[in-house]
Amino acid sequence: MRLDTYNNGAFSRGKPAWFECIWLLAQWFLIRSQIPGSVHRRIILRAFGARVGGNVTIKPGLRVKFPWRLTIGDHSWLGEDVWIDNLAEVAIGSHCCISQGVYLCTGSHDWSASSFDFRAAPIVVCDKAWIAARAIVAPGVTVSEGSVLALGSVATRSTLPWTINGGNPASVMKTRPQPTSASA
Repeated sequence: MRLDTYNNGAFSRGKPAWFECIWLLAQWFLIRSQIPGSVHRRIILRAFGARVGGNVTIKPGLRVKFPWRLTIGDHSWLGEDVWIDNLAEVAIGSHCCISQGVYLCTGSHDWSASSFDFRAAPIVVCDKAWIAARAIVAPGVTVSEGSVLALGSVATRSTLPWTINGGNPASVMKTRPQPTSASA
C-alpha cells in the first residue's frame, strides 16, 4: 500500500468542524461520563441530531462518532463503553440490546487498492436483536430481527433472523425461538 497516494477528499463529516468540536466536548463531559442515568444522554444525543426513541437506556462510557448519523428505536439498551464508529448511518431498532464494549464499525479501507481507499457502509440492527458484550459488527452488516451475536463474536456478514451467531467470523450456531403474538 502507498499511503502517500491516499485521498479522502470525497468523505463528508456531515457537519461543520465547529459543530463537531462542540459535540466532542459534550460527549466527553456528559455522555461518556460516569454520571448515572439515561435522560441527559438522550437529550444531548437528540440535540446533536440523533433520532432516539422513547425509554432508551444509555449507560456511561458511550462513544458516538457522529450523532447526526444515528437512529435508535424505542426501549433499546446501550451498555457501558459501547463504541458507535458511525462514519456512515447506524440504525438500531426497537427492543435491542447492545451490550457493554460492543464496537459498531461503519468504515474501513480497501486493502486491495494501493491508495488504501476509504470505504464506509451503514449498519442496521433490527428489532429485538441482541449484540452481546465485546462483539464487533463490520461495515455493511445487518443484524436481523431477533438474532443474537454472541460474546466476543465478529459479524462480517449479515445475520439471519432469529438465529444465534458466534465466532470470528460469526456463523449460525442455532436458531432462536420466535415469540408468539401474545408475547411479542
